[in-house]
Amino acid sequence: MDKDSIKDLRLDNVLLLDRMDELAETDVLYPFALDELLCRGTGQGGPAICHIWRHPRGFVMGLRDSRLPGAAEAERLLQSEGWSTAVRNSGGAAVPLDLGIINISLILPKSNAGSFHFHDDFERMYGLIRHALKGTGCRVDKGEIQGAYCPGDFDLSINGYKFCGIAQRRQTHAYIVQAFIVAEGEGQERASFVRSFYDKAADGKCVNNYPLVRAESTASLEQLTELGRGAGQAFADAVKRIIRSQQTEAGLIEAEARLVMPTSEQILAMVKVLRSRYAIQEH
Repeated sequence: MDKDSIKDLRLDNVLLLDRMDELAETDVLYPFALDELLCRGTGQGGPAICHIWRHPRGFVMGLRDSRLPGAAEAERLLQSEGWSTAVRNSGGAAVPLDLGIINISLILPKSNAGSFHFHDDFERMYGLIRHALKGTGCRVDKGEIQGAYCPGDFDLSINGYKFCGIAQRRQTHAYIVQAFIVAEGEGQERASFVRSFYDKAADGKCVNNYPLVRAESTASLEQLTELGRGAGQAFADAVKRIIRSQQTEAGLIEAEARLVMPTSEQILAMVKVLRSRYAIQEH
C-alpha cells in the first residue's frame, strides 16, 4: 500500500503535539507514558495525534534486550554515565536517544477493535516520513538493513544506510506507531554505542538473541542529505507542514474539543506503572 499522495496517508485533522523543545522531564519513560495515556484517550473517542519529541540522553531497550544475562549490569553502567534508561512497551530493540534524534508518535484510533492490519499502520508512518523528505531529492527505501540497531522490516534507509526505525504499541481501541529518526550527528557513533551495550548485556552468551550491530549500517539525515546541521529541525518542520496541510478549521476545532490532555501527575503515575511492569530482571 504505497502512499503516493499525502491524502492517501489518511491523516485528516490529526492534532499536532510539538514537544521538540520540552526537555525539563529527564525520565526517558515520560514521553512513552504520555503516549500510553493519549492512546487510551484516543481509543475512548479522543482525536488522532501526532506527537513529536526529543530526549537529551536516553537509552531505551526492547523486551528481548531486557532478558539478556548482563542487561541489569549494562543498564547500571549506562545510568552511572548519566543516561536515563528504560524498557519500552512497544516492539523493537535498543535505541539511544539524544537531541539529534527526532521521535514521532502517530496515535490513531482502530477502525475496529479486532483490527490487526499493522503493516498498513507502518506504511502510514513510512509515507509520512517519505513525504517529509521529498524536498531533499533522496529516495527513502524500506526493508531491513543488515547490521543496523533495532532492525526490522520497516527500517527506513537512504542509499543503503538506515536512518529510521519504526515500532508499534497496540491497545484495544487505538494504537501508537513510533518512529525514531537519526537526524543529526554521526549515525555510526550511535551504532557503535549500541554494539557496546550488547557486548556487555550479552555477557559473552546468547549470541543469537540480540542484533549484531555494525557501525557502518547507520547514518543521519545530516550525513545522507543536504539538510546540513539543522537537519532535525528541518525534518520536524516538514512533518508539521504535512500534518497541518490535512487540517481544516472546523475539523481542528472539533478534534481539540475531544482532547483531554493528561496531567503531569497522571503521566508520572504511568511512568511508575511502566517501569515496574517492564523492569529488567536480575539473573
